Parts: sequence; C-alpha cells; structure tokens
Amino acid sequence: MRKNTIRLVVLLGTISVIGIILIQIYWVRKAFDLKEKQFDQTIQIALRNTAEKLAVYGQFSLPNQDLVNEVSTNYYVVNVNNTIDAKALQYYLISEFNNLNIGTGFEYGIYDCSSDKMVYGNYVNANKLIEKKQLQNLPKLGKFTYYFGVYFPERTSYITSGMDNWVLTSVILLLVIVFFGYAMFIILQQRRLSEVQRDFINNMTHEFKTPLSTIVISSETLSDPAITSTPERLSTYAGIIKEEAGRLNSQVERVLQSAKTERHEFKLNTETIDVHLLINNAIESLSPNLQNVKCKVILKLNATNYLINADKQHFTNLLFNLLDNAMKYSGTSPLIIVSTYNKGKNLYLSVADNGIGIKKEYRKRVFDKFFRVPSGNVHNVKGFGLGLSYIKSIVMAHKWKITLESELNKGSTFTIEIPQH
Repeated sequence: MRKNTIRLVVLLGTISVIGIILIQIYWVRKAFDLKEKQFDQTIQIALRNTAEKLAVYGQFSLPNQDLVNEVSTNYYVVNVNNTIDAKALQYYLISEFNNLNIGTGFEYGIYDCSSDKMVYGNYVNANKLIEKKQLQNLPKLGKFTYYFGVYFPERTSYITSGMDNWVLTSVILLLVIVFFGYAMFIILQQRRLSEVQRDFINNMTHEFKTPLSTIVISSETLSDPAITSTPERLSTYAGIIKEEAGRLNSQVERVLQSAKTERHEFKLNTETIDVHLLINNAIESLSPNLQNVKCKVILKLNATNYLINADKQHFTNLLFNLLDNAMKYSGTSPLIIVSTYNKGKNLYLSVADNGIGIKKEYRKRVFDKFFRVPSGNVHNVKGFGLGLSYIKSIVMAHKWKITLESELNKGSTFTIEIPQH
C-alpha cells in the first residue's frame, strides 16, 4: 500500500470516528435533556398533588400563583401559604412519588418562620425513611412565609440510570473506536515493517554487491593461465579474494547474531574482565581501518576501577560496533574519543565522535533493528542498521544503561553505565 493511500485512509477514518463521536455526544445530550425535562415535570406534578392533599387535610386554600418553584436543578420549594403538618407532608410525599414511580432518594424540610430556619427534615431513600435530621442545609426562600422544600441529591445519577440503551450504544461505540485505533496501529506498523524490509534488502544488496563483484573479477583474473608467471599478482588477487570473503562472512555473522539476540537465544558467560585492556585490543585490531580513513583516536581512560563482570565476547563486539560506528559517521577530519571514569559504584564508558550527528527526532529510533537515519538514496555509509540494535540488546542483557547525546554536524556520544559489584 502506498504511503499517500495509507495517509488518506487514516485521515478519512479519523474524520469519520470524530464525526460519529460528536453525533453520539449530541444525541446522548439530547436524551439526557429530555429525561431531565421529564423528571422535572414529574416532580412538579408530584409536589403539586402533595400540596393539594395537604390543603384538603389542613382545610386551607393554596395560592393561585408560585405554588411550585424550582430553585435549582435538584431543589424545589412549594408555597402552601399555611402551616404544615410534618407527618402528613412526609406521608403524602412518599405516596405521590410512589404513584409516579420516582425512585430516587430525597430530603425534605419545612420552613419555620419563628426561627427563620428549615426544620423537621428527614431523608427518604427508596421510599424508606432514614431517621436523620437535615443531611443538607436546605436553603431558604425569603419571599414565602409557609413552605416546604424538597432536595434530590442523586438526581443526575437517577436520570442517567434510565438511559441504559444510550450507555450500551456508547460502550459499543467505544469498542469500535478502540478496534479502529488498533487497526490503524497495525496498518502503520505493517507499513513501517515493509519500509524496514525494503531498506534492509537495499542495504544488503549494496553491502554484498561490491565484495562479490571484486571476488568475481579477481577469480576471472586468477583463471588466466598467464598469471602463473607473475607470482606477485597471483598472491595479490588471492589476498583480495580472502579479504572480501572474510568481509562477506563478517556481514553474514552480524545478521545471524542479530537474529539470535532477537530470539534471545544467546547466553551470557560472565567473568571478570579488564575494560581498559579490551579497549586497547579493539583499537589495535581496528588500526588498519583507522589509518585508511586517517582517523585519530584519543584515549581518556581515567577509571581507577576498570574491572567489571561481563561476557567478554559480547563486550568486545560491543566495543567494535561503537568504534566502527564512530569511524563510519565521523567528519572530514575523523576524531574518536574513548573515555572511562568511575562515579559512585558505576563505571562509565563513552565513545564520542566529531561526525555528522543525529537529528533529535531520530535519536530514540537509532537503537531499533534495521533503522538507519534517512539520507535519501545515498549509500556512502555501509551497514544493515544492526550495530546499535545489537549494542542495545547486549546492554539490556547485562542490565546496564546506555544513553546518547548528539548534535547535528557536531558529533555523537554514546555512554554506557556499568554497575560494579
């Protein structure tokens, strides 16, 4: 699938999901508003019926206006304009709420003009009286003399509980969105893996093409019978074939080694090793390559305790990879600085270069398998993108830490923190 096609699919899918979410939110809100309106109307009917029954019971007349007043969304005041019998009020409230199927808890209170307070309050939950006085400080309403107030503390949850269908559809929508997000993640992962595979094949082709061509040309030269008369040329071409074959073998071993670390098939044979000795040995082994590119190496081995527990073979490979990487990406006047120092109970090993550096957006990905910093179609730096991935695997296997500091066109520094026991 093409890059632009994937982007279009992701964009259209995201727009569709956002549109569905907005529509769902709109209709859920509309449904909630409708339920809220129905609840308010039912409460007003129940309170009006309660007031009328109180008037019949107390043999008084109700005011023609402002009988039921909604002070807030969950607090109502009923102006009866006469004294109120608390027991009768409680009975009629429970009765009316039962008749109209209002199943939420409520608290009621009666205004006492002598004390200027709401008194005689109780809380009723699921139509059962709870013997507690005034769980809430019900607010007063100054424009009436005789009235009672009813407060619904669980109003919102009660209205929401009646929206089961909307809750179910919202949950289903959420699952669809999660599935869509996961599907998009898989698509992007597959695209990334496809790009990694393509880059790996391109890099492998460039890596193998040159030594194979050199071997073919050298073998054709050696097949010429006349070359036996010039032993120097025979020895030179044989050496070239041997060198290029060794180079191919090294690349194949690196790929196989990376595959083993990916499957966790390698085992650490830890022993006490001398870090400074292995650093010097690695630089000495790489000296022909360093001389070919005129690379200068500065050693700052300041660690006083340079013995660690590690796998000697893997640690040596780690050093070779760090040095090889620094050498490949150095500038026009290559310079590599290898440092060691102690801090606390740890040994720190750092390899710095003065090369091209790494952009900030690529620094976290340089340790990914097969990843190479994009450079267009330029293949002047050879490799499969396995070196830093292998280093990361070895560091993690030893339970060490590795950090990268880099600045574009000023170089990179890889530092490994090694605990010493």
